[in-house]
Amino acid sequence: MSSPCAPVRRVGLFGGTHGNELSGVLLVRHWQQDGAEIQRPGVEVKPFLTNPRAVERCTRYIDCDLNRVFDSESLGRPVVEDIPYEVRRAQEINHIFGPKGSDDAYDLIFDLHNTTSNMGGTIILENSRDDFTIQMVHYIKNALAPEPCPVLLIEHPSLKYATTRSVAKHPVGVEVGPQPQGVARGDVLDKMRKIVKHGLDFVQLFNEGKEFPPCTIEVFKIMEKVDYPRNKNGEITAIIHPKLQDQDWQPLKNGDPLFLTLGGEIIPYQGNCTVYPTFINEAAYYEKNQAFVKTEKIKLTAKHLRSSVSDQSTS
Repeated sequence: MSSPCAPVRRVGLFGGTHGNELSGVLLVRHWQQDGAEIQRPGVEVKPFLTNPRAVERCTRYIDCDLNRVFDSESLGRPVVEDIPYEVRRAQEINHIFGPKGSDDAYDLIFDLHNTTSNMGGTIILENSRDDFTIQMVHYIKNALAPEPCPVLLIEHPSLKYATTRSVAKHPVGVEVGPQPQGVARGDVLDKMRKIVKHGLDFVQLFNEGKEFPPCTIEVFKIMEKVDYPRNKNGEITAIIHPKLQDQDWQPLKNGDPLFLTLGGEIIPYQGNCTVYPTFINEAAYYEKNQAFVKTEKIKLTAKHLRSSVSDQSTS
């Protein structure tokens, strides 16, 4: 059984949420000059540089992480002189693309990120019950096959992200790596570009009335964040074991090497189930006390999907 879903009329393409992740920055700047490849009939597609000051300095952020301040408290904070730059910027973005949670918010936002981890071209979902985004991801994965396109689901009862893209009705993160901070790699940029292209193609097909039968996708659901071993001063005492390095999305079993102390001692993984680590040794997460994220494999199913535009054309 399907219920018609409203057509997607406004799409945001965000780059530079973190100012040193250059693929999204370069693509957005290019599309602002020449948007031919992102235009689709009947859709307003808006490429947007989210954190211009951080982009200018080629740093992750100025005062705080823009990708963590789209909570109601930050968005409703009075604008006084000492308000962090990113909080003020979040309010501006919410004004342009939101308000978050309202009918006036943009339909879809692709937020373009790079990671230093070996995650390939990853799509990040925030909601396991959003038929539209699950169907779109299913379409993108098929279009990219046989190249893998892992999907990370960050829905969690206690881990709250409050991401920049959460302003939209359908928020989608695009996380492509490995790429060092402040560096652009052609292969990584190309992967990101293809994911956006196929996503926009899906939007066009959906708006034109194409029906999508029920589908199922495999996703990696976040379980918890794991920190590095530390001493009483909070200093890191062990690094990611070479056998774990670059093994994003690969199974990690009880007893597998996890960390290596500087004295040469192996610290193994201890767990009663197989997990799938990702964001392994991400440079930006050292300050967040995070060595990697533990995930489990689950399946998400979407119902039959069609646009309500086809109802209007037949009535």
